[in-house]
Amino acid sequence: MQFTSESRVPSRLTRTRRAVAVLLAALLALTGLAVAAPAAAAEPWITVQDDGYLRIAVPNAAVEAAVGPVSQVVVEGNFGPSHNWAQIGLQRSGANWTATYGPFAPGLYYYQVTGDDSKVLKDASNPTSVASEPEWSTFFIPGESAALLADAPEQAGTIETLSYESDVAGEQRDALVWLPPTYKPEGKKFPVLYLQHGGGQSYRDWVEVGRAEQILDNLWLSGSLADMIVVMGNGNVSDFSAELLENLIPAVEQTYNASPSKNQRALAGLSMGGGQAFEVFSRHPGEFAAIGTFGAGRFGDLDSIPVAQMNNRTDLFRVYVGNKTDIAYNDVYDSFQKFDALGLDYEFDGVNPDAGHNWNAWQENLIDFAPRLFTKTASDPAPSEGHTALTERFQPPAPGTTPTPFIDDEGFVTFETTTDFADAQYVSVWANWAPGGSWLRVEMNKVGDRWRATVGPLEEKFYHYRLIVDRQSVKDTSNPTKVTSEPAWSTFLIEGEGSRLLTDVPAGEGGGLEVLTYQSTVANQQRSAYVWTPPGYDAERAEPYPLFVLNHGGGQSWTDWVEVGRARQILDNLFRDGELAPMVVVMPNGNVNDYPRELLENVVPATEASYNVSQDPAERALAGLSAGGARTVSVLKAHPGEFAWIGTFAAGFGGTAGVDVEAINAGTELFRLYTGDITDFTYASVMNSLPVLDQLGIEYEFNGVTVGPHGWDTWQKNLIDFAPRLFQ
Repeated sequence: MQFTSESRVPSRLTRTRRAVAVLLAALLALTGLAVAAPAAAAEPWITVQDDGYLRIAVPNAAVEAAVGPVSQVVVEGNFGPSHNWAQIGLQRSGANWTATYGPFAPGLYYYQVTGDDSKVLKDASNPTSVASEPEWSTFFIPGESAALLADAPEQAGTIETLSYESDVAGEQRDALVWLPPTYKPEGKKFPVLYLQHGGGQSYRDWVEVGRAEQILDNLWLSGSLADMIVVMGNGNVSDFSAELLENLIPAVEQTYNASPSKNQRALAGLSMGGGQAFEVFSRHPGEFAAIGTFGAGRFGDLDSIPVAQMNNRTDLFRVYVGNKTDIAYNDVYDSFQKFDALGLDYEFDGVNPDAGHNWNAWQENLIDFAPRLFTKTASDPAPSEGHTALTERFQPPAPGTTPTPFIDDEGFVTFETTTDFADAQYVSVWANWAPGGSWLRVEMNKVGDRWRATVGPLEEKFYHYRLIVDRQSVKDTSNPTKVTSEPAWSTFLIEGEGSRLLTDVPAGEGGGLEVLTYQSTVANQQRSAYVWTPPGYDAERAEPYPLFVLNHGGGQSWTDWVEVGRARQILDNLFRDGELAPMVVVMPNGNVNDYPRELLENVVPATEASYNVSQDPAERALAGLSAGGARTVSVLKAHPGEFAWIGTFAAGFGGTAGVDVEAINAGTELFRLYTGDITDFTYASVMNSLPVLDQLGIEYEFNGVTVGPHGWDTWQKNLIDFAPRLFQ
């Protein structure tokens, strides 16, 4: 039999990392240096804030004590799209490596801390543990969607350890046993579900990571689970069928009030454990009334399986699989073709669109499978709500045959490097696909002389990314897009209704986009700006067009709002929708030491000389992001009334000395502030500005935070909200 052997969620390098860490510890021991793990920290390294935000502060001293000096630290776990393994990059801040991320969806998260790609350590501040993954810790984010994973609201079942002798393994072994609240050691015997872990895991994983205890408790308390015993055995053995039938089952029936009836037994497993379950199903049909395979599809040679006996002696065979990132996805599809040809009866729960080959998927599988067992009420064989059909294999283009990234029609994106990095040790792709648009790294795998990774399904929006090759930022040269201010960045768009305003309008229906060149007396150089003109722009129109000056942020350039901010597409679509007043939008270079002077003496006059724009301050708007927002505020303070419409994206008001409140209020039609959430490092500055403005008596609008970090996802939303308010 062939089994899916990669049921573990972490990267392909985790075991290598562990080996490196062990080797390093040994070397340190030889030199006489301390290698003991640091004592539990006074403060948690990861704190879960309200609504699923994480505050991360990993002490550098703890990292160095565990693995030695490092130049880079990440927290990696099931944080990525489809809950797959991904890395949160940390920044050094004083004595700690820090980050704020989120909001993450409710559920259980497992993670480890890694320095320099290979030096792995456990979070010493977190008492949770995973026996099969000593570096892992876990935390739980509560919420309605994860209610069945939360601790039960009242005492329910109990977990016990069963020890037994295994003549197959030649050792004493352990299994975990969940007993329902109604369990009694005598009287009516209880049916039993045998629940198996995956490859590289242990009998404890279903409790320590799979939340089986909480799931079973909550299902039972809700009346969804029949009275049953659930046994989580050790599947790491050369002959699983013999181990199960000759050792574990007899031990369970001798120790517990378990039914010996085959009709009162069920068997399920994830990944490798699913393969083992199918092995028992095919070799010993009828030993179990119900079979479940979670994320497993490699079932060996199916031509010789006893289909008639399997069908006749089994009440339920139900198959589960994650989405296209599940390594079992194609295997399950191939097996279904064979099942159908052979006439093997099975139910399919459908493709889980939201999870890959990981515990998030397998938890859902248990939640669906367990209530179907040992009940007189027939269960609905249909797929779970929201799950989809499995109609074809997932097959990205052959290596080297197409530009990357390759995007399929369901939002799965495959990245591939050139052959330039064939000798690299570690490659990842780092993009704004974390919750809210923060950056998150996904490891790439070596395929021949290239590196590949498939991520998804991704939200319909605009993405920017870079490759990280042996800790160095590298441009994806297969992608022709560019961001001038960030030479290592590339971009791509996932099209759909969610990204409609970021998508190109049909040819001939958009506005014009030109480059305005002007002389800067402040910077003492010739400079450039992008200028967007509305569809139908008339240079001879009697009524001049309103002017909107839109500023970039610190470290950026006049090209950013077009290359990564999607300003052209946003303005085109808003105008096409009838949401935008006809206006001229100028995106100048704000990198100058006296921005108010640059704006009023150079940018505005050059625009007026080249375009039919109004000189009336009531027909002028000014906005900017981050440092561009601060520049906008500097103009508002120094020249109140020069621009009647003011917007700041992720920028506070700053100092109040010399502020002419009366002039600002009299000359300003709209002053609207925006900020990202707590992942935005300017959040506190903006929020602290609000009571200052109130105290000063400055009139402004603020409609709450924009979910997202200090990044382009947030600023695109701000522009989409702000621009339609102008000149109305």
